[in-house]
Amino acid sequence: MLQLNFHSISEDTPGKKWQTLFQKHWPAYKAWFQSKGVVNNPDLATAQAQLEKYMPKFMPTYKKLCELAGNDPVAARFLTGYQPPAYITGCSQAVYKDKPQLVRNYDYHPNLCEGTLLNSAWNGKHVIAIGDCLWGVVDGMNTNGLVASLTFGGRKVVGKGFGIPFILRYVLEFCSTVDEALEELQRIPTHMAYNVMVLDKTGTHAMLQLAPDHEPIVTKQKISTNHQGKIDWPEHARFSKTVEREQFLVDLLELDALTDETIAKAFLKKPLFNTQYQDGFGTIYTSVYRPAEGYMELRWLDEKLTQSFADFTEGEHLISYSEKTVATPAREVALPTSESIPRYETGAYDWEAYGKAWQTNGTSQLTQLVVDSIGQAMGIAGSPLLEKLKEDLNSETKKRGQVPWEMLADLWTTVGKG
Repeated sequence: MLQLNFHSISEDTPGKKWQTLFQKHWPAYKAWFQSKGVVNNPDLATAQAQLEKYMPKFMPTYKKLCELAGNDPVAARFLTGYQPPAYITGCSQAVYKDKPQLVRNYDYHPNLCEGTLLNSAWNGKHVIAIGDCLWGVVDGMNTNGLVASLTFGGRKVVGKGFGIPFILRYVLEFCSTVDEALEELQRIPTHMAYNVMVLDKTGTHAMLQLAPDHEPIVTKQKISTNHQGKIDWPEHARFSKTVEREQFLVDLLELDALTDETIAKAFLKKPLFNTQYQDGFGTIYTSVYRPAEGYMELRWLDEKLTQSFADFTEGEHLISYSEKTVATPAREVALPTSESIPRYETGAYDWEAYGKAWQTNGTSQLTQLVVDSIGQAMGIAGSPLLEKLKEDLNSETKKRGQVPWEMLADLWTTVGKG
């Protein structure tokens, strides 16, 4: 059984607590960062120059974090957030305006999640946020009542820009309203495709489709899953059920007698709640932000943690994850059923073989099936590149006992540059 220990940490300015967090996670981040060959591409000076150009208000905090990290040049390069390796997440999110609320599921592998809820005031505003990349944010809220959250955009494109967690940190540190957030989010380049939702305490919201190969698209959509309008990567769409999840959310928000709590509970139900943890697509947590009231919640199937700016409690919560199907939680109104959701189909796929591999825990076979399907979707089936990747993935799968999804990101980058 997989487990993750969630730590709630409060520290107004970067100090010993952040340094302890860095020392705990840096060995794994450093190994990942160096293995992808991006430490010197671009070099530290270039990355720092880009940080100062696009996020200049960050520089004092950045320099302090580098100092706490021992002025290690590799750490300094990593902490710029510029041109990180490509990586994959899932996630679903929705806003509710009658009583301002943002709810999101974070879908990933528990071993690849920091499990840190940090309450800080690095630049005057208090920010409560789930951490990533040591000072980035995947979802969070500040004392002005601005909430920001992300979902992966479901596209293979990789370009020049910053990792989105660093951009969200900047938004929450220095913006107070949705309009201010939109200005920054449209100005700062991101290196991959993401859907970013912003909501403030007045109920104003926006959803942006960001990517390195097109101008930011600002919408009034209240939901996002893992695509940006059209399906750009059919295999990922099929695996993650992004269309099914999107339709579920559309139907959910159209229900009669809808309440904020109905929405929050729905995120702990399929198809939003996922249990494919070994494949990097399991729901790590559900976050619920209520900015007008100044508090947020982390929810799991059998546990809930409430934190607020007025009452933030440090501590630990050990969460266990199971790939077994969970019972349907109690609900206030009838939710859309899986039978009512249209299925997304794109071409042939050997789902019977996939199912047998999953059922029998045939991880190596599962890896080969996934790589083959992605190769077909990307038009490189049978190529030397794909065959070499299959060998590397098979070797790594045997070591780990699970599909190494982050290695697929290297394929995106290589093909995307070709």
